[in-house]
Amino acid sequence: MKKTVMKYVGRTGCLSMLLGLLMSCSPQEPVSEQTLKGCPAIFPDYTGVTIPSNIAPLRFALEEEAEKAVAVISGRKDKLIVDAEDGSFLIPEKKWHELLESSVGDSLQVKVYVRKDGRWCMYEPFSWHISPDELDAFLVYRLIEPGYELWNRMGIYQRDLTSFEQKSILTNEKTQHNCMNCHSFNNREPDRMVFHMRAQLGGTYLSEPDGVKRLEAKINGKVQSLVYPSWHSSGRFIAFSMNQTKQAFHQNDRNRIEVFDFSSDVVVYDLERDAVLTDSLLMKQTAFETFPTFSPDGKKLYFCSAEAKTLPYEFDQVKYSLCSIDFDAESRSFGTQVDTLYNGRLKNKSVSFPRVSPDGRFLVFTLSSYGNFSIWHKDADLMMVDLKTGQVSELEGVNSNDVESYHSWSSNGHWLVFSSRRVDGLYTHPYLVHVDGEGHWSKPFAVPQSDPQFYRNFMYSFNIPELVKGEVKLDKRALIRKASEKKPE
Repeated sequence: MKKTVMKYVGRTGCLSMLLGLLMSCSPQEPVSEQTLKGCPAIFPDYTGVTIPSNIAPLRFALEEEAEKAVAVISGRKDKLIVDAEDGSFLIPEKKWHELLESSVGDSLQVKVYVRKDGRWCMYEPFSWHISPDELDAFLVYRLIEPGYELWNRMGIYQRDLTSFEQKSILTNEKTQHNCMNCHSFNNREPDRMVFHMRAQLGGTYLSEPDGVKRLEAKINGKVQSLVYPSWHSSGRFIAFSMNQTKQAFHQNDRNRIEVFDFSSDVVVYDLERDAVLTDSLLMKQTAFETFPTFSPDGKKLYFCSAEAKTLPYEFDQVKYSLCSIDFDAESRSFGTQVDTLYNGRLKNKSVSFPRVSPDGRFLVFTLSSYGNFSIWHKDADLMMVDLKTGQVSELEGVNSNDVESYHSWSSNGHWLVFSSRRVDGLYTHPYLVHVDGEGHWSKPFAVPQSDPQFYRNFMYSFNIPELVKGEVKLDKRALIRKASEKKPE
């Protein structure tokens, strides 16, 4: 009996010692001696944002020196305590998602403690609202060096937004180091993707479950490049613009580079008949037409149009308006008139990248002083048209003092991803922002990365961010075989 008792006491002692060790290694919430005024300065700035319930952890770093720092993230039922590692709070993925799942429709409270001169202080808490509106799980973008004349490596990549995993879809190491761009998806489904390549393997390529094909547009006996695509809701048609693009460089201007079209027209490609639909209203010699985008019901085609100017001499006089024309899928025909929703010439502004919300209620576009390549224009901002009332307004609280440019909607219409250069003015980074059914926008936030300092250290720009419902699986070998085939004259 005594021997049994001794064993029991011994086990209890070992368990107590082990528990003590575990507790000493687990982060503990400090006892604050002082509350500091305001929220802590953190990077990226995630204070007071609305986030989807399936997003990766919002890892962040303190913008100040401290002996030690602790973040306490509290939800309805549980809380997560994270010690800072070199000033960064690396929130663990599994516990983060458990916390989000139990807090949908509610908010998480974030308290940050810092120890200085041996004393613990706490900043005023801030919150993260967990929206019940989920986000499409994948983001597709091009990564490219933001050089002005030369580049060597680029590719189209996809990111699982529920984690930190990134995979390449196609890189130009496989395609003779050419340029690739303008990726677009049918109804945000990952299995039908169209994109454009230049140089020796140039062409517009459509990837589908049954293979890859090159889309050929021969107009007036000449094969044309098809860029800036927009899918029709039926999946049968894709609108493109045909552009003759050039670039020039400023010697003394805050906009370091100019990209402009010497000519551009809008066409629609019929995938069933491998035929191009054209209309004189979309191919005027006296105008530049570009950036087509279909309405969700497929009955309207929106595009940008500017009065033709002599380029490059009048580059800053090119003012694009936001226009629309009816489209009938059954008869494969366009309407008889063009409507103007925003007159760029009268407003002395220029429109680019129109994108319509999935419910057809709102249209977001980029507005700058001139031209259509707004990614290089410091004054570029995001604007919105309420298609129900015709009212045009700025995306309040979304724009910054630097470039906001390319953008796309989520499948449920409650999230917008857009590119911005607000961090350093040089590199474009992807941001997410929530919008409700009445067009009210929350505070935008940078797509979270594994390392909070990622956007300060990564030397590539994120271009053309597109939200997609699932993982993209492109047959690279089939694409290269198709691209290597002899092109038609």
